Amino acid sequence: MATKNTILPILTLFSIFLPLATSIDFNYPAVFNFGDSNSDTGELTVGLGFFLDPPNGQHYFKTSTGRFCDGRLIIDFLMDEMDLPFLNAYLDSVGLPNFRKGCNFAAAGSTIRPATPTSVSPFSFGVQVAQFLRFKARVLELLPEGKKLSKYLPEKDYFEKGLYMFDVGQNDLAGAFYSKSLDQILASIPAILVEFETGIQKLYDQGARNFWIHNTGPLGCLPQNVAKFGTDPSQLDELGCVSQHNQASKLFNLQLHALCRKFQGQFSDANVTYVDIFTIKYNLIANYSRYGFEQPIMACCGYGGPPLNYDSRVSCGQTKILNGTSVTAKGCPDSTEYVIWDGIHYTEAANQYVSSQILTGKYSDPPFSDKMPFLLNLKF
Repeated sequence: MATKNTILPILTLFSIFLPLATSIDFNYPAVFNFGDSNSDTGELTVGLGFFLDPPNGQHYFKTSTGRFCDGRLIIDFLMDEMDLPFLNAYLDSVGLPNFRKGCNFAAAGSTIRPATPTSVSPFSFGVQVAQFLRFKARVLELLPEGKKLSKYLPEKDYFEKGLYMFDVGQNDLAGAFYSKSLDQILASIPAILVEFETGIQKLYDQGARNFWIHNTGPLGCLPQNVAKFGTDPSQLDELGCVSQHNQASKLFNLQLHALCRKFQGQFSDANVTYVDIFTIKYNLIANYSRYGFEQPIMACCGYGGPPLNYDSRVSCGQTKILNGTSVTAKGCPDSTEYVIWDGIHYTEAANQYVSSQILTGKYSDPPFSDKMPFLLNLKF
């Protein structure tokens, strides 16, 4: 029986683009990432000037890094598999950030559509693309100044040869449920994806050619949504997930997949890979014990106890006064037993499992699982 700690013989990310690439070189010199908290390596915390309380970051990093997780994210595992360093957040200015191998523009709470005054993050997808455009222009200004700066900056051709990764859209859907009906949300998806297409087009026009696009996960299985929208058992599916949230996720993913195929058809010189994160995560929640987990939906770090251990008034690591009593959202004894970290995000152990499944190549379009003549071991 495979567990999250098993080292599986599996394809490495080095091989992912074999069915797509027109050259023999599969070595991506840099990665430029866009998204939300699923891949934020510190952007929101430095951008808004706040700290994530422990036990965030307790594993691997041993300190809070601005990741909404107890340790590494999916993007960290994928970067490791490509022999590239973890990405620095674009706005992180302290500690000699090195952007030689890429840059991370993803910020927790971000949406595809423009932010509003009540948005968690002002760094919507359009803003992230604009930040990239400024980043690229500034890099090209500075590179001629010599080696002193070049060791911290990507080479000019890295912008064309690099990999552009995307994991965004979850917050557009999740946030809409607080003020809109399911029908209204489903009807808004095409407009959301027009905004996404606009950003992708801008990056393509700037020379981006390698696109790696994650769909959105099963929103209805997050304790945050179960606690708010799942109080009526008739609203839940057989796994205890909110059916309407997952219905919205599925339609969003269907249309995102179609957009990826459209984009690939329009631009034959681009490599567009769509990754089915929803199926991987839903399978993990459905078959959690098979993969060595004990809690598929209950949060590891939270307050309130079973069945969800989630209270929207107290975030992971925080202490607040509720009804005259001081309460703390504490971490569980062993987060490797949990799929969900804080009610909204996944644990490092779950992210590791998801990453291992991404790297099988079975959940991508185009698939790449049958394209390599050899198998290599995962590094994590």
